[in-house]
Amino acid sequence: MRKQRSKNSISIITLGCSKNTVDSEVLMRQIDANGLTLAEDPNRADIVIINTCGFIDAAKEESVNTILEASELKKSGRIRQLYVAGCLSERYHADLAAELPEVDRFFGVTDFKNIIEALGGDYRRELLGERHLTTPSHFAYLKISEGCDNPCSFCAIPLMRGGHVSKPMEEVIHEARFLAECGVKELVVIGQDTTSFGLDRTGRRTLAPLLRALGDIDGIEWVRLMYAFPSQFPRDVLDAMREHPHICSFIDIPIQHSADALLKSMRRGITRRATVELIGEIRAQVPNVAIRTTLIVGYPGEGDAEFDDLLSFVRDMEFDRLGVFTYSQEENTTAMLLGDPVPQDVKEQRRAAIMELQESISLRKNQARVGSVMRVLFDREEGGYLVGRTEFDAPEVDNEVLVPVEAFSAPPLPGSFHDITIVEAHEFDLIGTISR
Repeated sequence: MRKQRSKNSISIITLGCSKNTVDSEVLMRQIDANGLTLAEDPNRADIVIINTCGFIDAAKEESVNTILEASELKKSGRIRQLYVAGCLSERYHADLAAELPEVDRFFGVTDFKNIIEALGGDYRRELLGERHLTTPSHFAYLKISEGCDNPCSFCAIPLMRGGHVSKPMEEVIHEARFLAECGVKELVVIGQDTTSFGLDRTGRRTLAPLLRALGDIDGIEWVRLMYAFPSQFPRDVLDAMREHPHICSFIDIPIQHSADALLKSMRRGITRRATVELIGEIRAQVPNVAIRTTLIVGYPGEGDAEFDDLLSFVRDMEFDRLGVFTYSQEENTTAMLLGDPVPQDVKEQRRAAIMELQESISLRKNQARVGSVMRVLFDREEGGYLVGRTEFDAPEVDNEVLVPVEAFSAPPLPGSFHDITIVEAHEFDLIGTISR
């Protein structure tokens, strides 16, 4: 049975990373302010906007498939207009327009003004820093910069989002205050390279003062740092993390690899030895810190010896949280010239081997938590459990703490903090009960 659509209602489909989530939330607030109607279900909308991702092959494939599905809705008359925005649209505009005539217009990554005008509205500059939150109301992503200046050989982000541009600090703080007034308790600080914040505006890295200022905002309990580039990491961030009670003892720092030959080819600007020293310094300066990282396997030139080096590195470093990507060849990057010599099945085997090792590391670290009392922020209720996180876990990607609903006399609301005694540990989850 066909669902009735609302005339002139607009649905936004967001694909990809948290940076895209923020972009869509900004666009939604502009739509709200123009008196236009937002629809959660694309099948009940008159206009569909797809905010695409173009980061790696899997993300590009998902974006293209979503556009094709929406194109079918338009062909059948179930939607009236179809717009495509975001990274894939920015990078492959001409190709997509030639192949997908059903799409009415293509827009770039932050082309909010033209999108709003295409919808018949006026772009409201007075809404600076305001967003329509799509995350649970107690946490929000806070994007502090756009683009990236790092020359990583495998990465197409500068081709899609340009060079690094920091937001003015006062604008970031203004946006954070707006979020706090909306009930947000946790700010997840993001950007393509958060550690370069301020460098383009002041000639120095001012991430640490920003983190302190965010932690001082009334209502903000946790400030969490993501996407910290390891080369030229600003050490005063560690002082802020150690000293400020509202800055989480958590850092996401993508390492990508450990073999010096590959780090050089990747143009990461750091060596294995310097990476080990940085991780050691982070742990020495911030007791009990949780370090999250991401790695790439199957990069051109990664033979058995280089992979064994990476496996040994993971074993020795014992990261608290870890994700692995298989190498994806990207057009117009410098690594494109190297080809893609590592077979996909070998990449998958290497990814599985690292994740198996990480499972054992994570289980051991989680077992050490049994019997301890941890402060937990609850995100949701699911399957008879209240599901939350500690300050050592980022939303949507990291470990969770599960507490049976019956442990509470009255189930806590999402966004509330509780002290939880850990009674059981699994590879990526902790089981707890309410502390009396």
